[in-house]
Amino acid sequence: MSSQSLDKLMYSFVMEDVLKGFFIYVPPGYVACVYDLGRGVLKKVLTPGLHFKIPFWQKAKLFNTQTLEYSISRDFNPQNEKAMGDIPIAAVSQNGQRMGVEGTILLRLDIHQIPAIWQTIGEDFVAKIIRPTVRSRIRMVASRFDQAEIMGAKRDSVETELKNELERIFYSRGIFVENVLLSEIGNIEDYKKAATE
Repeated sequence: MSSQSLDKLMYSFVMEDVLKGFFIYVPPGYVACVYDLGRGVLKKVLTPGLHFKIPFWQKAKLFNTQTLEYSISRDFNPQNEKAMGDIPIAAVSQNGQRMGVEGTILLRLDIHQIPAIWQTIGEDFVAKIIRPTVRSRIRMVASRFDQAEIMGAKRDSVETELKNELERIFYSRGIFVENVLLSEIGNIEDYKKAATE
């Protein structure tokens, strides 16, 4: 490769790097929050499209504004703390039965509160807010029903009550609860046997 073509190649890499520093591309379904060294996290979010930013002075972070699936299942890997989900949640029913609860919770971030979430909670809001709250509320709601009711006739009441409890806590933090869908409720001993096998 000649010296001249190597110079052109290096020039193109440098120019591309500098130009990327001037712009923020926000894809559909996302917004960007901007951290400014002088003013902190800016209150205005950047909607999908191409936006100008000051290189080296402003840093952008993308946040997903689509419906997020928080899956509670045996397939979840607990090693990844930032992942949206959890292992089956152990709970005790009103009649003292120990059970494992699996399901899906559909969540969405409030676009207008994302800067506050980033400023006050940080990027790891799943580990700090969502996971502990979901665990706590599932255990609390499960303790109000017998296991047979949770598994059968009152399942929709359990889902509605759980949705209401989660909304009560998440709404003020900028997280909307779209739906709660329980998939499997089993005896905790069955979960232990499956884990050892």
